[in-house]
Amino acid sequence: MPGSGFEQWVAEFEAEKARREWIADPEWARGVELPAVVARSLQKFQVGEDGDGANLRAKADLAGDAAYAAAVRLFVDEERNHARLLAELLGAAGVPLLDGHWSDGVFVRVRRLLGLRTELMVLMVAELVAVEYYRSLRDGLADPLAREVTDRILRDERRHIPFHVRRLRQSFAELAPAARPFAHLSWLLLALAGALFVAVDHGPALHAVRTSRGRFLLAVTRHAWTVGTRMAPRGGRTAAEPLPE
Repeated sequence: MPGSGFEQWVAEFEAEKARREWIADPEWARGVELPAVVARSLQKFQVGEDGDGANLRAKADLAGDAAYAAAVRLFVDEERNHARLLAELLGAAGVPLLDGHWSDGVFVRVRRLLGLRTELMVLMVAELVAVEYYRSLRDGLADPLAREVTDRILRDERRHIPFHVRRLRQSFAELAPAARPFAHLSWLLLALAGALFVAVDHGPALHAVRTSRGRFLLAVTRHAWTVGTRMAPRGGRTAAEPLPE
């Protein structure tokens, strides 16, 4: 599918990869102090970030757009780098990694139920949740190393949202007009369910960084509505715009 627009995303991901290779890693040796509830929360997020993306890459290949498939591989590399950063951060705090967690298993199984559209909708929920989660930690933690790591991940997650929006916008356009409102409603319900789960499961960590469950839930839901309008085939702001800071 030449000229699909994902060539620019390949260039952007490659530029970001080169930038990561150029800048130094955070100074892990200085150590980090994390509240126990935040450390437990980060253990779960680290499991969620750590995956090879094989199912997503396979579906991207089947989409028939070589540029998009290449961009997806670079996106997966960024997510795996997040897992590495979190592993290093937890290691600097003397906190062991988890081998797995049931919540990640459920998330992965839901993502793989149907085709690429469903996988991306579920993945987009994870991105929106991650943006608000890492923003809350960055702004609420006192430790400079923890703030640096969460800020690095947050910047990437914000960039990922317009990338997925572009593909979902194309995918929604392929639906019959009568089916689009139902797809949009499904997206909103999915986002609400994901945000509610994280607000409950990670509530103690959010409280530790002075973010209430209600505030977190409201922020993710508001962003989900904004993103939903961008996925619509007509109207809304350009899909190239990230979420506001």
